[in-house]
Amino acid sequence: MMRKFLTTTCALVLGLSAAAQAGFDSFVIRNGAGGSPTIQPNNAYVPGATEFIISEGGMKAGLGSNDINGGTIGGITQLSITRYDDTGRFTGGSGPAVAPYFNIWVTDGLGNYAVIANEPSNPAFQPLFTTNMDGSHTYNLSYADLSNKVAKVFETPGAGTNTSWVHALFGPGPLTFADVASLQISPPPAAYILNGANAVGTGAPDELGTNVAYGFNWVFGDTLSNYVSGMEGYVVSNFVAAPEPASLTLLGLGGLVMLRRRR
Repeated sequence: MMRKFLTTTCALVLGLSAAAQAGFDSFVIRNGAGGSPTIQPNNAYVPGATEFIISEGGMKAGLGSNDINGGTIGGITQLSITRYDDTGRFTGGSGPAVAPYFNIWVTDGLGNYAVIANEPSNPAFQPLFTTNMDGSHTYNLSYADLSNKVAKVFETPGAGTNTSWVHALFGPGPLTFADVASLQISPPPAAYILNGANAVGTGAPDELGTNVAYGFNWVFGDTLSNYVSGMEGYVVSNFVAAPEPASLTLLGLGGLVMLRRRR
Protein backbone atom coordinates (compact mmCIF):
# COMPACT_ATOMS: atom_id res chain seq x y z
CA MET A 1 0.00 0.00 0.00
CA MET A 2 2.84 2.40 0.92
CA ARG A 3 4.64 1.63 -2.35
CA LYS A 4 1.50 2.41 -4.31
CA PHE A 5 1.11 5.71 -2.43
CA LEU A 6 4.71 6.67 -3.18
CA THR A 7 4.24 5.85 -6.84
CA THR A 8 1.16 8.05 -6.97
CA THR A 9 3.03 10.78 -5.12
CA CYS A 10 5.95 10.74 -7.55
CA ALA A 11 3.69 10.70 -10.57
CA LEU A 12 1.70 13.68 -9.34
CA VAL A 13 4.78 15.74 -8.48
CA LEU A 14 6.41 14.87 -11.80
CA GLY A 15 3.19 15.79 -13.59
CA LEU A 16 3.17 19.18 -11.91
CA SER A 17 6.81 19.74 -12.81
CA ALA A 18 6.13 18.84 -16.42
CA ALA A 19 3.23 21.29 -16.49
CA ALA A 20 5.68 24.11 -15.75
CA GLN A 21 7.52 23.42 -19.02
CA ALA A 22 5.72 25.68 -21.40
CA GLY A 23 3.97 24.48 -24.53
CA PHE A 24 4.28 27.06 -27.31
CA ASP A 25 2.39 27.70 -30.54
CA SER A 26 3.91 29.63 -33.43
CA PHE A 27 1.71 32.16 -35.21
CA VAL A 28 1.75 35.11 -37.61
CA ILE A 29 0.99 38.46 -36.01
CA ARG A 30 1.14 40.69 -39.09
CA ASN A 31 2.10 40.47 -42.76
CA GLY A 32 4.39 42.90 -44.52
CA ALA A 33 3.80 44.67 -47.81
CA GLY A 34 5.50 41.80 -49.62
CA GLY A 35 3.81 38.92 -47.89
CA SER A 36 3.76 36.88 -44.73
CA PRO A 37 6.53 35.90 -42.31
CA THR A 38 7.82 32.40 -42.94
CA ILE A 39 7.60 29.94 -40.04
CA GLN A 40 9.18 26.57 -40.78
CA PRO A 41 11.14 23.69 -39.23
CA ASN A 42 14.93 24.01 -39.33
CA ASN A 43 17.04 20.97 -38.42
CA ALA A 44 20.34 22.36 -39.72
CA TYR A 45 21.55 23.30 -36.24
CA VAL A 46 19.58 21.07 -33.88
CA PRO A 47 16.65 18.71 -34.41
CA GLY A 48 13.25 20.27 -33.95
CA ALA A 49 14.22 23.94 -34.12
CA THR A 50 11.86 26.52 -35.63
CA GLU A 51 12.90 29.24 -38.07
CA PHE A 52 11.18 32.64 -38.29
CA ILE A 53 12.07 34.50 -41.48
CA ILE A 54 11.26 38.22 -41.21
CA SER A 55 12.24 39.51 -44.64
CA GLU A 56 10.96 43.09 -44.34
CA GLY A 57 9.80 45.73 -41.91
CA GLY A 58 6.22 45.34 -40.72
CA MET A 59 6.31 41.53 -40.66
CA LYS A 60 5.79 40.07 -37.23
CA ALA A 61 5.43 36.56 -35.82
CA GLY A 62 5.35 35.02 -32.38
CA LEU A 63 5.75 31.99 -30.16
CA GLY A 64 2.94 32.07 -27.62
CA SER A 65 2.24 30.13 -24.43
CA ASN A 66 -0.61 30.14 -21.92
CA ASP A 67 1.31 28.10 -19.33
CA ILE A 68 1.92 31.03 -16.99
CA ASN A 69 -1.57 32.54 -17.31
CA GLY A 70 -3.05 33.42 -13.95
CA GLY A 71 0.34 34.02 -12.37
CA THR A 72 1.97 37.40 -11.86
CA ILE A 73 4.97 39.12 -13.38
CA GLY A 74 6.74 38.74 -10.04
CA GLY A 75 5.95 35.02 -9.95
CA ILE A 76 7.87 34.19 -13.14
CA THR A 77 10.73 31.79 -12.44
CA GLN A 78 12.04 31.11 -15.94
CA LEU A 79 11.70 32.55 -19.43
CA SER A 80 14.06 30.75 -21.76
CA ILE A 81 14.83 30.40 -25.45
CA THR A 82 17.95 29.39 -27.39
CA ARG A 83 18.89 30.91 -30.74
CA TYR A 84 21.16 29.02 -33.15
CA ASP A 85 21.54 31.16 -36.28
CA ASP A 86 24.67 33.32 -36.66
CA THR A 87 24.07 36.60 -34.85
CA GLY A 88 27.43 37.92 -36.12
CA ARG A 89 25.80 38.93 -39.41
CA PHE A 90 24.16 41.84 -37.57
CA THR A 91 25.61 44.89 -35.87
CA GLY A 92 26.45 43.98 -32.29
CA GLY A 93 23.76 45.04 -29.83
CA SER A 94 21.22 45.82 -32.56
CA GLY A 95 17.68 44.47 -32.51
CA PRO A 96 18.23 41.53 -34.87
CA ALA A 97 21.52 40.64 -33.14
CA VAL A 98 19.84 40.17 -29.76
CA ALA A 99 16.29 39.17 -30.78
CA PRO A 100 13.78 37.88 -29.90
CA TYR A 101 12.04 40.14 -27.44
CA PHE A 102 9.01 39.24 -25.37
CA ASN A 103 5.48 40.54 -24.86
CA ILE A 104 3.34 39.64 -21.83
CA TRP A 105 -0.40 40.33 -21.73
CA VAL A 106 -1.45 41.55 -18.28
CA THR A 107 -4.69 42.63 -16.64
CA ASP A 108 -5.85 44.45 -13.51
CA GLY A 109 -8.77 42.03 -13.16
CA LEU A 110 -11.21 44.85 -13.88
CA GLY A 111 -11.47 44.40 -17.64
CA ASN A 112 -8.33 46.33 -18.60
CA TYR A 113 -5.47 44.70 -20.51
CA ALA A 114 -2.04 45.82 -21.68
CA VAL A 115 1.20 44.41 -23.06
CA ILE A 116 4.35 44.57 -20.95
CA ALA A 117 7.48 44.26 -23.09
CA ASN A 118 11.24 44.29 -22.81
CA GLU A 119 13.68 45.90 -25.24
CA PRO A 120 16.64 43.55 -25.90
CA SER A 121 18.69 46.27 -27.61
CA ASN A 122 18.71 48.16 -24.28
CA PRO A 123 22.35 47.88 -23.08
CA ALA A 124 21.13 46.92 -19.59
CA PHE A 125 19.35 43.89 -21.04
CA GLN A 126 22.07 42.63 -23.40
CA PRO A 127 24.24 40.84 -20.80
CA LEU A 128 21.31 38.46 -20.26
CA PHE A 129 21.81 37.08 -23.81
CA THR A 130 24.56 34.57 -23.04
CA THR A 131 26.80 32.64 -25.45
CA ASN A 132 26.93 28.85 -25.17
CA MET A 133 29.88 26.56 -25.92
CA ASP A 134 28.40 25.57 -29.29
CA GLY A 135 28.08 29.23 -30.36
CA SER A 136 24.33 29.44 -29.79
CA HIS A 137 22.82 32.14 -27.57
CA THR A 138 20.32 31.76 -24.76
CA TYR A 139 17.97 33.91 -22.73
CA ASN A 140 17.41 32.11 -19.43
CA LEU A 141 15.64 34.74 -17.38
CA SER A 142 14.17 34.78 -13.90
CA TYR A 143 12.13 37.55 -12.32
CA ALA A 144 15.31 38.60 -10.47
CA ASP A 145 17.01 39.14 -13.86
CA LEU A 146 14.12 41.34 -15.01
CA SER A 147 13.18 43.19 -11.85
CA ASN A 148 15.39 46.27 -12.35
CA LYS A 149 15.02 46.42 -16.14
CA VAL A 150 12.72 48.84 -17.97
CA ALA A 151 9.24 47.45 -18.65
CA LYS A 152 7.50 49.07 -21.61
CA VAL A 153 3.71 49.37 -21.79
CA PHE A 154 1.83 48.93 -25.07
CA GLU A 155 -1.58 48.08 -26.55
CA THR A 156 -3.78 50.10 -24.24
CA PRO A 157 -5.14 53.67 -24.27
CA GLY A 158 -2.61 56.19 -22.96
CA ALA A 159 0.39 53.87 -23.18
CA GLY A 160 2.35 56.25 -25.38
CA THR A 161 1.77 59.21 -23.07
CA ASN A 162 2.28 57.44 -19.73
CA THR A 163 -1.40 57.89 -18.89
CA SER A 164 -2.58 54.29 -19.26
CA TRP A 165 -4.25 52.36 -16.45
CA VAL A 166 -0.85 50.74 -15.77
CA HIS A 167 0.75 54.15 -15.26
CA ALA A 168 -2.19 55.25 -13.13
CA LEU A 169 -1.46 52.33 -10.81
CA PHE A 170 2.33 52.51 -10.66
CA GLY A 171 3.43 55.97 -11.79
CA PRO A 172 4.30 57.75 -15.03
CA GLY A 173 7.55 55.89 -15.61
CA PRO A 174 9.93 54.77 -16.76
CA LEU A 175 8.56 51.66 -15.08
CA THR A 176 10.57 48.56 -14.20
CA PHE A 177 9.42 44.95 -14.00
CA ALA A 178 9.54 45.34 -10.20
CA ASP A 179 6.98 48.14 -10.46
CA VAL A 180 4.53 45.92 -12.37
CA ALA A 181 5.30 42.70 -10.46
CA SER A 182 1.75 42.38 -9.10
CA LEU A 183 0.01 42.43 -12.48
CA GLN A 184 -1.73 39.21 -13.47
CA ILE A 185 -0.69 37.47 -16.69
CA SER A 186 -3.77 36.98 -18.86
CA PRO A 187 -4.54 37.45 -22.57
CA PRO A 188 -7.65 39.37 -23.62
CA PRO A 189 -10.47 37.71 -25.56
CA ALA A 190 -10.73 38.34 -29.29
CA ALA A 191 -13.71 40.66 -28.78
CA TYR A 192 -11.57 42.93 -26.61
CA ILE A 193 -8.81 43.05 -29.23
CA LEU A 194 -11.29 43.90 -31.99
CA ASN A 195 -12.86 46.77 -30.04
CA GLY A 196 -11.13 49.93 -31.30
CA ALA A 197 -11.75 51.71 -28.00
CA ASN A 198 -9.15 49.43 -26.41
CA ALA A 199 -6.34 50.72 -28.68
CA VAL A 200 -4.94 47.28 -29.52
CA GLY A 201 -2.85 47.71 -32.67
CA THR A 202 -2.10 45.35 -35.54
CA GLY A 203 1.32 44.63 -34.04
CA ALA A 204 -0.08 43.33 -30.76
CA PRO A 205 0.77 39.70 -29.96
CA ASP A 206 -2.33 37.95 -31.25
CA GLU A 207 -2.88 35.64 -34.19
CA LEU A 208 -3.65 37.26 -37.53
CA GLY A 209 -7.20 36.44 -38.59
CA THR A 210 -8.43 34.79 -35.39
CA ASN A 211 -7.19 37.36 -32.85
CA VAL A 212 -6.38 34.51 -30.46
CA ALA A 213 -3.86 35.77 -27.89
CA TYR A 214 -1.40 34.06 -25.54
CA GLY A 215 -0.32 35.29 -22.13
CA PHE A 216 3.42 35.06 -22.85
CA ASN A 217 5.01 35.62 -26.27
CA TRP A 218 8.48 35.57 -27.80
CA VAL A 219 8.21 38.02 -30.73
CA PHE A 220 10.06 38.19 -34.05
CA GLY A 221 9.85 41.32 -36.23
CA ASP A 222 8.50 44.81 -35.60
CA THR A 223 6.53 47.69 -37.07
CA LEU A 224 9.81 49.20 -38.34
CA SER A 225 12.68 47.39 -40.05
CA ASN A 226 14.82 47.11 -36.90
CA TYR A 227 14.15 43.38 -36.46
CA VAL A 228 14.45 42.15 -40.06
CA SER A 229 16.25 38.79 -40.11
CA GLY A 230 17.09 38.56 -43.79
CA MET A 231 16.55 35.36 -45.75
CA GLU A 232 18.03 33.23 -43.01
CA GLY A 233 15.62 33.62 -40.16
CA TYR A 234 15.81 33.43 -36.42
CA VAL A 235 16.37 29.74 -35.63
CA VAL A 236 15.21 28.93 -32.10
CA SER A 237 14.47 26.04 -29.79
CA ASN A 238 14.17 25.11 -26.10
CA PHE A 239 11.27 27.43 -25.27
CA VAL A 240 10.28 27.62 -21.60
CA ALA A 241 7.93 29.88 -19.66
CA ALA A 242 7.60 28.70 -16.06
CA PRO A 243 5.52 30.12 -13.21
CA GLU A 244 6.46 30.23 -9.56
CA PRO A 245 6.80 26.55 -8.57
CA ALA A 246 5.76 27.05 -4.96
CA SER A 247 2.06 27.26 -5.87
CA LEU A 248 2.34 24.09 -7.94
CA THR A 249 4.18 22.29 -5.16
CA LEU A 250 1.59 23.33 -2.57
CA LEU A 251 -1.19 22.20 -4.87
CA GLY A 252 0.54 18.83 -5.27
CA LEU A 253 1.17 18.41 -1.56
CA GLY A 254 -2.45 19.29 -0.80
CA GLY A 255 -3.60 16.60 -3.18
CA LEU A 256 -1.15 14.12 -1.69
CA VAL A 257 -2.35 14.79 1.85
CA MET A 258 -5.91 14.09 0.74
CA LEU A 259 -4.81 10.85 -0.91
CA ARG A 260 -2.97 9.76 2.22
CA ARG A 261 -5.92 10.56 4.49
CA ARG A 262 -8.23 8.51 2.27
CA ARG A 263 -5.85 5.55 2.53
